[in-house]
Amino acid sequence: MSDDFEPFGRPLFEDPSARALSRVGVVDVGSNSVRMVVFDGAARSPAYFYNEKVMAGLGKGLAETGRLNPQGRIRAMAALKRFALLAEGMNIAPLTVVATAAVREAEDGPAFQAEVEAETGLKLWIIDGNEEARLSAQGVLLGWPEAGGIVCDIGGNSMELARIGKGEVGTRISTPLGPFRLQQVQGDAADRARLIERVLRKARDTIQPNHDRIYLVGGSWRVIARLDMERRGYPLTVLHEYRMTPENVLETIDWIGRNDLAGLRARTGASSERMELVPLACEVLGALVRLFKPREIDVSSYGIREGLLYEQMPDKLRRRDPLIEAARMAEATQARIPGFGKKLFAFLSPLFKGVSDEEMRLVKAACLLHDTTWRAHPDYRAEVCFDNATRANLGGLDHPGRVFLGLALLHRYKNSRAGSRFAPLFSLLTEDQLRKAEILGKAMRFGAMFALGDPAEAAALSWEPKKRVLELALTPKGQALFAEVAQAPFAALSQAMRATPKVTAAK
Repeated sequence: MSDDFEPFGRPLFEDPSARALSRVGVVDVGSNSVRMVVFDGAARSPAYFYNEKVMAGLGKGLAETGRLNPQGRIRAMAALKRFALLAEGMNIAPLTVVATAAVREAEDGPAFQAEVEAETGLKLWIIDGNEEARLSAQGVLLGWPEAGGIVCDIGGNSMELARIGKGEVGTRISTPLGPFRLQQVQGDAADRARLIERVLRKARDTIQPNHDRIYLVGGSWRVIARLDMERRGYPLTVLHEYRMTPENVLETIDWIGRNDLAGLRARTGASSERMELVPLACEVLGALVRLFKPREIDVSSYGIREGLLYEQMPDKLRRRDPLIEAARMAEATQARIPGFGKKLFAFLSPLFKGVSDEEMRLVKAACLLHDTTWRAHPDYRAEVCFDNATRANLGGLDHPGRVFLGLALLHRYKNSRAGSRFAPLFSLLTEDQLRKAEILGKAMRFGAMFALGDPAEAAALSWEPKKRVLELALTPKGQALFAEVAQAPFAALSQAMRATPKVTAAK
């Protein structure tokens, strides 16, 4: 267990080794897209300072011609020229630029590499399939430190697989199963299916799946996942850490095949370039699910670009909990009293004895975030809290966790959730989780009544679950603070806990 659980550890985002990751710029020159991302990577869960892509289609037709797509070369070069100038204008360190399957396999790839350096000054690193798989898997580990299973990253001309577990990348393999490559297969759908199965059986022998989780990386997979959400009427359209069963995936593939692609694109906002590749990606994903037999399929928005950032992270930063580190940075930069979240957590801890580590980390994150939306209009503060938690770029947080955190923060500012426009998202939580989120929110609301140097100077809480008694022991300072405005939140907390409130003088 990392020192985040003792209970917080020393902040790392001001450490020189972490500050060196501020404004890290990377560019991924893929078979389908060319994307530049600038991270503020000082925290374990990095912020996307800048993010831009061009669907250049460099690898379109490569399997047939052996060369980069001519129009794709023009579009990619224009994007790279722009990215070089943007990086110069942002005054960031030299961009790290990597090229994957299209450039490494094209006979004119080396010429393109030289042209890029001559015209933009950017050094284009052409990586092989194993390295691409490793970096993509590291991207998944950036978002999921405890991830274990198989990362499957689909691009335009290739698909990489890598085994991950215990924070390490293991066996990996690159396959020629990108949609652009499959477009060039001679014959009909049956011929493609035989090729896909033959390649995947070989990959299966190398990776040796054992009902592992599969982590999907890549734009085509994300479109399929977004369509799965659409088919199921899923209420939270955040793709990162979206989880599907094998049955869900196969039903969605069948559903996509029965529907008009243009209509599906209109419903989800996917680009025409992405949607064009979805049917072929569906063929690969269906075969992957049937042959590898995963117990669950999870979507990762993090991939090779995040893997490049992870590559630069010091080991002590890698070991940190991405959720807690992101929450700590948010508190340091946005709260009225930075540092109070840790003291609030200590004050409220007696209420949460015996909860799981996973629940406790959500309590910690909520305490750190409890005052980070104070600038919002009071009438909308509760809504802003919920939106921030459920839609922010946060690693290490699944969808129920997002909703739990959002609901706790909503109740930090609002007693009742009745009639909330967020009600459809509450369905992702059990009744017990809904109640716990409400208790946490009302506990934070009460604890904020003692927002001085340390709430422990004013009071101490104790909870007797068998007798269902919630006791508040007040110091002389606390007795002065426990006026009418603080009494109402204490009563609301007691009611949410179904507890008898008891107020005493501290001994």
